[in-house]
Amino acid sequence: MVPRISLNVEIPEELHESLQTYLETHPTWSQHRVFCAALSLFLMQNGMCDRRVNRIYLDALFDYAA
Repeated sequence: MVPRISLNVEIPEELHESLQTYLETHPTWSQHRVFCAALSLFLMQNGMCDRRVNRIYLDALFDYAA
């Protein structure tokens, strides 16, 4: 089992509303999956060269890590 860490973050209300709308219309996505995909993509685009981060992104994108 992959260890997980819980985050408590504040985001703009507009982002939250858009995320909720997206999740309502895309039932295969979860808030956890969206945040993993978004954060890992951000790290990869900003110079993080770590295969583990790449794997998290691909798993989130293609729903391999259920």
